[in-house]
Amino acid sequence: MSKEYSVAVVGATGAVGKTMIKVLDERDFPIRQIKFLASERSEGKKLRFKGEEVVVQKLDHNSFDDVDIALFSAGASRSLEFAPSAAKAGAVVIDNSSAWRMDPEVPLVVPEVNPHAIAQYKTKGIIANPNCSTIQMVVALKPLYDYAKIKRIVVATYQAVSGTGQKAIEELEEEVKQWVVKGCGNEPGKSKGYVGEYEYKAYPHQIAFNCLPHIDVFLDNGYTKEEMKMVNETRKILEDDSIMVSATCVRVPVFYGHSESVNVQFEAPIEAEKVKELLEAAPGVTVLDDPANAVYPMAIEAEGKDDTFVGRIRKDISQENGIDMWIVADNIRKGAATNAVQIAEKLIESYL
Repeated sequence: MSKEYSVAVVGATGAVGKTMIKVLDERDFPIRQIKFLASERSEGKKLRFKGEEVVVQKLDHNSFDDVDIALFSAGASRSLEFAPSAAKAGAVVIDNSSAWRMDPEVPLVVPEVNPHAIAQYKTKGIIANPNCSTIQMVVALKPLYDYAKIKRIVVATYQAVSGTGQKAIEELEEEVKQWVVKGCGNEPGKSKGYVGEYEYKAYPHQIAFNCLPHIDVFLDNGYTKEEMKMVNETRKILEDDSIMVSATCVRVPVFYGHSESVNVQFEAPIEAEKVKELLEAAPGVTVLDDPANAVYPMAIEAEGKDDTFVGRIRKDISQENGIDMWIVADNIRKGAATNAVQIAEKLIESYL
């Protein structure tokens, strides 16, 4: 009989936590015992796993006795507070927050890209799950980097509201309902302010029928924290600090699925057909690239799937050794929950 493991899901009642539970079930992860942990307000709730109800327990520093793997998706502050306790108790933490990503002693892992980095977990007992937008981009770029080496990346993201959390999903839904009820879209200039006295909670502006070039806080260099995550995490995952990266991250009125327009300059020549060939053979990538027949990746079709979808692959006509592409993935699955479970699979395969 193959070995089974005791697994804890921290932040089990959140959007990513619930998806982690679903993915563990779907992929038949070898579980001996599962524990659902969350804040005090979720204590006592029941979640289903493999057809049975499991009671959610309150997270505290004594929650990790006999836990082998702890999947965290409860925010950076809770990860900073509780992940060391989990590691001290003997669990390997796989953390979905930004708390540990740039810690030089913590591996930042995308299994299709740098699975060898998992070995570094023994220093602190923690493995970091990258930012959702970074994950899908590096999955697509890794085989190209290996072929021609990347010099520069310019990326613009179009990120779904689920990346902010449940309150943002509800806010977009409510704004759209209000717009339909009031019928304000029928007249020019009436889409803004249609919600009347509605109080924005998730974003500083209306998100329905709008685009916000503002994800996370603005930094002194004019970039947002989200944009700098893509810069720094890409370099760490690909293990190349020489790569120049510039990102503009935009929140769009889509529920699930992040889309990215990516321009890549390589150090060596590479043709669009070669890019397609490399991506078609790459793990975790599906190429959808027949624009003449309107075939290209779309967020609405990536929802609920684990692959990274790539299309609109073409030669950049403005520079040498340049390629443009369009990359889409489900931000809750491959961008968070699935990537974490895949890390756990690699962990038990080679290290536990």
